Amino acid sequence: MIELKDDELVFEFPEVHEEAVCGIDFHRTLRIPDDNSEYPLPPGLGCFPMAHVEDHSSRLPSSWAERGGVLLPMYQAEALWLNFESGSGFRGGSYPFAVKIAAGKINAVTGDAWSNDLVKEPQDYIVVPDQPWLDGFSVGKGLIRQFIAMPLGQGYTAEEQITGAAEHGGIQVIVYPMKRECYEAMREDSLPDIAFSLCQSYEESSAPDSMGLAPGGLMRQDIYEDEYGFDVWDTGNSSRCFVHILNSAQWTAATGGPTPGRQPASADYAKAGLPWFEYYDDKLEAMDGSKKLAGLDSIAAKAIKLGDKVLGDNAPVDPEEVVKLGPASLKISDGNW
Repeated sequence: MIELKDDELVFEFPEVHEEAVCGIDFHRTLRIPDDNSEYPLPPGLGCFPMAHVEDHSSRLPSSWAERGGVLLPMYQAEALWLNFESGSGFRGGSYPFAVKIAAGKINAVTGDAWSNDLVKEPQDYIVVPDQPWLDGFSVGKGLIRQFIAMPLGQGYTAEEQITGAAEHGGIQVIVYPMKRECYEAMREDSLPDIAFSLCQSYEESSAPDSMGLAPGGLMRQDIYEDEYGFDVWDTGNSSRCFVHILNSAQWTAATGGPTPGRQPASADYAKAGLPWFEYYDDKLEAMDGSKKLAGLDSIAAKAIKLGDKVLGDNAPVDPEEVVKLGPASLKISDGNW
């Protein structure tokens, strides 16, 4: 069962385990400068509003209704990141999931074409909760290029650069829970906690004026290797979702709702001395990035080739305060009284 609750996709696999519950939030964030410098993680600026495709199908192209899923509004050149949670109630939840994420049906980890199946070599999925967030396309060990919304048909999206076609757009997600017996054995052995997932349903073809994701600026973020082993994933149970990206005018026309205000520029945020972030887990091994994705042009590089000017507020910034983050510990220490 999949539900949209308070702008969060929530997926349950009761046929696998009562704790096999996962959620995904799509967060607004600063667009980091696209200048080939490496930046830390920018802050979250709140969740994007979301809506069921079925609730607004009369005002949408028929191909969108066929795909199902949800709607999400973004401005051109706006940035997005994905937040993962898991377990019943999420707080302290630890049920593990293998999660595949694509943009325009291009895998964000490998750069390969979409498939419903998990692939072991090269690993084409992330593991939640080991991977708490995903901010972009994996282009190198410890490096991603930020997810940035761009209209299809202009040549900027990862989909267009790899396939030469502007056909799908949006974001695609599929989630596989850990097998029940593996999770029970893990709990008995007191192995590290884990967990999360996302998804719903979809098909193919594309609508006029669809939006997709293009590679933006470089950010420091590890994509972690699967520490549990490929055989633990329950490939007989999965759930998938097509997230359609609308521009602000399309969102208002389709849903009647307002779009969020534009996010501040990175330079304004940095000038205010507000914190940026870095996440590090020394118990996990980071994967190498995709050579296929690393070969894509960023938006700034593609704009130079096309003679366009599509990015404003792209000046370099120097984050002064970088907060180090890591896995939360469940242990409580006793000090001197």
